[in-house]
Amino acid sequence: MFDPNRCLKQVSGLGRPVCLSVLLLSMTVIAKAEDPPNIIIVYADDLGFGDLSCYNSKAPYKTPRLDQMADEGIRFTDAHSPSTICSPSRYGLFSGQQIYRSTGRGGGAFEGPGGPSYLKPGTLTIAQMLKEQGYRTGVFGKWHVGLSWFDKDGKRLGGGFKNSLLIDYEKSTPLIDGPNARGFDESFVTPNCPNTDPLYVYIENGMVAVPASERHDPKSLPNPGGKWRWDNDAGWMSPGYDFMNADLLFYDKTEAFIREHRTKTPDKPFFAVLSTQIAHAPVLPAEEFNGATEAGPRGDFVWELDVLVGRVLDLVKELGIDDQTLVMFNSDNGAETLHVNWMRQDHQHDPSDGWRGMKRDAWEGGHRVPFIARWPGQIPPKQVSTQMTNTTDIFATVASAVGVSLPDEAATDSFDMLPVMLGQQDESNSVRPHLLTQSFRGEFQIRQGPWKYLDHKGSGGNNYEVKNMQPWALPEKAPDAPGQLYNLDDDPGETNNLYFKEEAKRKEMQELLSKLKSSGRSAPTNRKPFRKPIKARQ
Repeated sequence: MFDPNRCLKQVSGLGRPVCLSVLLLSMTVIAKAEDPPNIIIVYADDLGFGDLSCYNSKAPYKTPRLDQMADEGIRFTDAHSPSTICSPSRYGLFSGQQIYRSTGRGGGAFEGPGGPSYLKPGTLTIAQMLKEQGYRTGVFGKWHVGLSWFDKDGKRLGGGFKNSLLIDYEKSTPLIDGPNARGFDESFVTPNCPNTDPLYVYIENGMVAVPASERHDPKSLPNPGGKWRWDNDAGWMSPGYDFMNADLLFYDKTEAFIREHRTKTPDKPFFAVLSTQIAHAPVLPAEEFNGATEAGPRGDFVWELDVLVGRVLDLVKELGIDDQTLVMFNSDNGAETLHVNWMRQDHQHDPSDGWRGMKRDAWEGGHRVPFIARWPGQIPPKQVSTQMTNTTDIFATVASAVGVSLPDEAATDSFDMLPVMLGQQDESNSVRPHLLTQSFRGEFQIRQGPWKYLDHKGSGGNNYEVKNMQPWALPEKAPDAPGQLYNLDDDPGETNNLYFKEEAKRKEMQELLSKLKSSGRSAPTNRKPFRKPIKARQ
């Protein structure tokens, strides 16, 4: 009998004897590596750069599962959200583009039946791109890129809270610009912030099972710490809408999607987005997480997020697809203003981790966010990268992992970070020659190496003259300057505006910004995947 563990056989083309069992094992590993990976994105909400213990060793709580994810993969320290507010950043995640590609300017956050979608017809989404490669796609949680709702006369409704009762659900559903019309096979989402902005309904595969017909009273919900219920707006809700367990529900829907997919079509890859509401206001951790930390309700809330990420990691291991799954974690902008104030005052915790600013601000605290990626066997562990990157880059990175050459007209602000993740990019060689972000009002900021130019005065978002913001206001050293220029290597706190002192550099940055805006793209053309094209499992 042939014993492959003892017999060496000359294999044609290799030119040397090899153990056949080793050869077969090697071929299996190579084939497995060339399969398109499953892809999971966990997208957090209003989570600051310093809100995870793997980023901030001084945090008054630990985030062990996210720390584990970072230890087993790569953690980026110069990662940014496309915008300093949620809806435009979510557009960036799904489209690989800055919001002005859709609106010609900035973009606000939707409330009530606000829309239509920022994701216009003809815009290639990351879900559509993967679906074309044979993936089954799903999104679960906060959607918040706008939806079209109609009244009984077929008239499109505007945003705000009062129009919620005017929705004609028969005319409005299935939604013409919901997730299922933008590349997702399965979806269970809320139109806006799940616990903040009515309308409070759940939408499953473009349909609303229970219309909003009851008036929600914020006082009906717990108020941990006497203040953390702040920003739970009164408005119209579906009877039985669950505020306290929203993220547990979103996780359960994500898990069910993955399990069902693995049961029915285990040979096909999947793409799942778990879009949490943590740590957006109001702070409403599920009951089982109350008191989990010594950092108050928001610490408990972040702990809940960490537990859910751990459940995702445990799930792919249980299903035996750990090595076949690329998991990414990211946030849509910095931490909310009052959250930053209260955490600093009550728990000596800085969600911005020393960076100036917070949600809505164009300074670093408004858009520098955690970004972690894990893919066992592909992404080497224990990597910490200083590469400059943006949430928009997830699109081109995923395309590269799947072996797709993106058309030039798609994902026009997306750079491929896969070589960095795989440990095959010299840290001194920046993938990005520049990086664009937009603040709350849609104003632009641009990075080039350590240089950062803000094409506006002030924060770009928050008013630092109001009482609760005054403690964090800094004196302006060039108050007459119409813009701001900082060298983050020398001045990470963005305190010394060099607008006049470094005139040549400022003009160079202004010209670069003007060029990128007028060219219609900031990403390179003719992008080729870092991994060779791979055939989707059918």
